[in-house]
Amino acid sequence: MAKIKFTKGELKRQRDALKQFERYLPTLQLKKQQLQLEILQQNYILEEKKQSLLKKKQAIDLWIGLLTDAAIDLAPFLLPRKIITHPKNIAGIDIPVFEAVEFAAAEYDLFVTPLWTDAAIDAFKAVIVLNREVSVTEQGIVVLRQELRITTQRVNLFEKVKIPQAQENIRLIKIYIGDQMANAVGRCKIAKRKIEELVLAGEAA
Repeated sequence: MAKIKFTKGELKRQRDALKQFERYLPTLQLKKQQLQLEILQQNYILEEKKQSLLKKKQAIDLWIGLLTDAAIDLAPFLLPRKIITHPKNIAGIDIPVFEAVEFAAAEYDLFVTPLWTDAAIDAFKAVIVLNREVSVTEQGIVVLRQELRITTQRVNLFEKVKIPQAQENIRLIKIYIGDQMANAVGRCKIAKRKIEELVLAGEAA
């Protein structure tokens, strides 16, 4: 604990600091609540996307074995060219929100390739899109949790350290100043009494 000065100037400084802490704390608490709520929502979204991804993969597993006999290579049609996201501001911080995946352009001869080619490409693209969406959502949750950790530390600092410390400093300074004033009054009374005694002694003489 930093050493404080037992002066009226220090008392004002401590009171000003306390007002500032008490004014800032509700903002931090609100930010903490917003972050907690958003993390819950993002976790719910993430779980939904993971379930959708699992169902897509399970559906593909039913026919993926047919591709071993196919002469066409689907890889060129499944190359992500760009992941499109946009920022979402939550309590003063930005998290990425998934929008879409752009795939590299690839053409094939409809007369040569099997009829199921389009359906297979669409199915694999859907899995890739969901994978990217899951990844982006997880990145956002990491950012939110990091900010929540920092905000929680600040809330605890204000609630458990700064505010109680300022309150205690104010209490100690007020006690000290009160004692000093009481002592000063006592000294004045003693001085007054001595003067009166001297005056009386002079008159008696």
